Amino acid sequence: MGNPPISPENQPPLHGSDADADDENVKQLNECSSFYLSLQECLIKTNRNWKDCQAEVQALKACNERRKTGHGK
Repeated sequence: MGNPPISPENQPPLHGSDADADDENVKQLNECSSFYLSLQECLIKTNRNWKDCQAEVQALKACNERRKTGHGK
């Protein structure tokens, strides 16, 4: 006969922990965080069309490569 409705107080928060985890992950990107945020903004504007955001993808990739080679010295 169907499940009873879930009352608002019994529902988990809407991605609250996901947002906190995302904030921590962005902070760990250090100098690349601005490239990551630019990519996220592009994906939002283009309805998650990765093809339209290739400039941002490549910029983030290049920044990450610089970080890797910089830490390996």
